[in-house]
Amino acid sequence: MSALPADPHLPAIHLRPPRNWINDPNGLVFHDGHYHVFFQYNPHGPQHSNVHWGHVRSPDLINWEPLPVALTPTPDDYDADGCYSGNAVSVDDRMVAFYSAHRNDRWWQPITTAESQDNGRTWAKRPQLLIPEPPAGTTMYRDPYVWRQDERWRMLVGSALDDGHAAALLYESDDLENWAYLGPFHTSDTATGTGPLGWECPQYATFGDRSVLIVSDWTPQSGPSHTTTHTGHEENGRFVPDASPVPLDHGPDLYAPALLKAPGEDRWLLWGWAWEARDDSWAHEAGWAGVLTLPREVSLTADGAVVQRPARELLALRGARVLHRTGHVTRPEPAELGQVSRTFDLTAALIPDPTGASGLRLVTSADGSEYLDISLDPAAGQLIVDRGHASLDARARGGSYTAPCPAAGRPGTPVELRVIVDRSIAEVYLADEQVLTLRFYPLADGPWRLQARTTGTGRSGFAVEAWNLAPGGVHQELVLAGQGRDAELTRP
Repeated sequence: MSALPADPHLPAIHLRPPRNWINDPNGLVFHDGHYHVFFQYNPHGPQHSNVHWGHVRSPDLINWEPLPVALTPTPDDYDADGCYSGNAVSVDDRMVAFYSAHRNDRWWQPITTAESQDNGRTWAKRPQLLIPEPPAGTTMYRDPYVWRQDERWRMLVGSALDDGHAAALLYESDDLENWAYLGPFHTSDTATGTGPLGWECPQYATFGDRSVLIVSDWTPQSGPSHTTTHTGHEENGRFVPDASPVPLDHGPDLYAPALLKAPGEDRWLLWGWAWEARDDSWAHEAGWAGVLTLPREVSLTADGAVVQRPARELLALRGARVLHRTGHVTRPEPAELGQVSRTFDLTAALIPDPTGASGLRLVTSADGSEYLDISLDPAAGQLIVDRGHASLDARARGGSYTAPCPAAGRPGTPVELRVIVDRSIAEVYLADEQVLTLRFYPLADGPWRLQARTTGTGRSGFAVEAWNLAPGGVHQELVLAGQGRDAELTRP
């Protein structure tokens, strides 16, 4: 069978199969010397249906091995219409996956489990549902998150309440089998009509006596909306916030993140789902949709701010440095910094022009008509990422997106950025805590090159380094037995 031509938008270093649909990362767990990442996966097409759990593992977050699909819907059973989101835990020599059992004939998704005793290659489902019914007063119920704390097992379940508030519901267990419902762990501040109807995919991380609750806001009008972090602490089985909720990511294309406590150290890792930002017709033509973000390290500052950085292991993906430029730029001519590949890692220290927006432009067409702008606005104190001209195809979504950047408004103060671009996804990290993730779809032949620019009447300083990235090793094994090439997880 001849190989299909390479898709220029299929990411090279971000996790996903080469075809078909994926969404939420699930079941992040470290077991038997490997990081295991599961994800919502339709092995039969690029649309959200027939949801399985895909599965990959890695010893180092760089080299990923595809494993057989972990969970498959069982016809006419409690998960007949999908094995939906959840998580997994490592217990002695086994892994236990907790997931939402979906059927089209009920509004709630009961919680159930599957178990593997061979490092995730085969899974045995629980004969009966673990938690078959939601508590009274709920109108949405799904997405378990289980963790070990103070010699007991705890579980959060995403929910909506009949009083109009979103909620994360708390359960506890001594044995992973018998669960006691303890009530809402935390609820939204707003009621129906003014805020999210429900919280999906609740995630919880502790940092000493402080903690972070991450929820994905869902509305009945548009479905998945955005992801929010709540920082605070626990008192008597309830989460007590000590600050207003803030976005986890300021971009338009991240949802349903999942957390994993790294082994042997006080480090939390996070993956998210970056959905498509193009018309469904284009995704169907391409034969794939969705990608997982790169793993991020999540920490909490002394004043309670959530910080995200690319996992330190990702430095191993860097090849030779392809550019290193310092200088200043004034209007009207940009400063040409050099060429990069379609998958690169960039660090920059930018001194904004106080009289206008200034920053970097990734030019993807020879004539300069197709480009992605990453700039700083000192007047607004913002980072701006504008994809309005990032694709020549009208089926790609445009828009300009911002993240708070107070340092941009302080004259002469360098603003540090790290930007990782992988063909159709950009993850932009500000050193002072903010992250902005978006998808874009360049069509031109390139070559891709970087410019420094300003719209003001002053000048902007820059120090920029970039490295092309090479994917880690991937074993060519089947993700789903019997599906042939459509089930391989490869790197283009």
